[in-house]
Amino acid sequence: MANPVKKLIEQHKIEFVDLRFTDLQGKEHHVTLPICKVDDHFFENGKVFDGSSIAGWCIIHKSDLVLKPDLNAAYVDPFCDLPTLVIRCDIYDPTTGAPYKRDPRAVARRAEEYVKQLGVADTCYFGQEVEFFIFDHVVWDLAINGCSYKIDSHEGAWNTNQESEYGNMGHRPRVKGGYFPVPPVDSSHNLRSEMCQVLQQVGLHPEVHHHEVATANQNEITTRYSTLLVKADEMLVFKYIIQNVAQEHGKTITFMPKPLVGDNGSGLHCHQSLAKDGKNLFAGDKYAGLSELALYYTGGIIKHARALNALTNPSTNSYKRLVPGFEAPVTMVYSESNRSAAIRIPHVFSSKEKRIEARFPDAMCNPYLAFSAMLMAGLDGIQNKILPGDPVDENLYDLDPAKLKSLTHLCASLDEALDALEKDHDFLLKGGVFTKELLESYIRIKREECARLNKTTHPIEFDLYFSL
Repeated sequence: MANPVKKLIEQHKIEFVDLRFTDLQGKEHHVTLPICKVDDHFFENGKVFDGSSIAGWCIIHKSDLVLKPDLNAAYVDPFCDLPTLVIRCDIYDPTTGAPYKRDPRAVARRAEEYVKQLGVADTCYFGQEVEFFIFDHVVWDLAINGCSYKIDSHEGAWNTNQESEYGNMGHRPRVKGGYFPVPPVDSSHNLRSEMCQVLQQVGLHPEVHHHEVATANQNEITTRYSTLLVKADEMLVFKYIIQNVAQEHGKTITFMPKPLVGDNGSGLHCHQSLAKDGKNLFAGDKYAGLSELALYYTGGIIKHARALNALTNPSTNSYKRLVPGFEAPVTMVYSESNRSAAIRIPHVFSSKEKRIEARFPDAMCNPYLAFSAMLMAGLDGIQNKILPGDPVDENLYDLDPAKLKSLTHLCASLDEALDALEKDHDFLLKGGVFTKELLESYIRIKREECARLNKTTHPIEFDLYFSL
């Protein structure tokens, strides 16, 4: 079999190879090899590294793990001064020779295989709309006697009265006024276009970019859909590319769901569908042109939504976005073109494009785990013929309180989501896709994050209680 990596190395005169992998939290890590170490032995056996230094992975006296390159997941790094090839890697246990149980990428591989084993479909497609903020300055401080943070953006509505040596041009979006303005109010049009160019350079396919609703430079870039594993890989490439393009322009990017108080947060809208023999299985004659199978899939996601929260909304900050009134849906219903519903059925022009859109996830998630978990929930819905109930085409933020109370709601905190995952995870274990070991390690890491926040005195508490 031809080795496409060798061709890239020769074509681009590569001097270093950068091996990339991802921890349970979704953070990308790397180790770099000079080209003299990249030979047939490397391609066959991989590179040993210390797994005990990765949060939630090995214990120190059994810490060796192996990075094995995926020869079909490589690109030339556009930011390195010396020609460098990035290769995505799978993690293996050197003792057993099996995929490492806590490798998130292995979960996505098993999820795709499980779809085929069931015979329901042969392909799961995912597509994402990624929202993020571009800031000019950010600082924070954590100390025994106080804590603080400060964000600034030239686009921030709070800067209308600020003087600077360059003057104040006055063109900026108001709070909740940032959707689709043209430049100069949209100050990052050229920067987003450059980001899209670099994304294309490394093999992604941007389809649209625009300013988002919030003030202070909230943006969105959408890339073309693909299979689950490919889109999970691409999510990591996407983050790396746009963060580094911004860095080169003296800007900084965050995917935090709610960095601003009182304005819209950032989500990761996930489009999903199943196919078999090239046919879209989500197209049919039911509500909004969906098939019965698509309704069952939707029913599974709604049933397991609160457990999914722990994987699709995995930060304490996530639940500052999941509140009513800021375009982040908190009620688990489905609807055609209704952006207040957690599951939206987008309007399409062809049955080949029919899909559902989960609007509640955010980009803090580990894409391998989040995408696989949503797929497993959907498959559980198909296996057990779980109907999603009636669609809700009304604005959920204005719905009658009694009716609203009867519907399934997303979790209000990460602690609550982790509780839900502990109670409802059997659907994830089917086919050995997730393992109890991985879930327990993941939950332990996330509990530590919750505990750290819960033990930290908050400025709100001074406002509420200092003078009582």
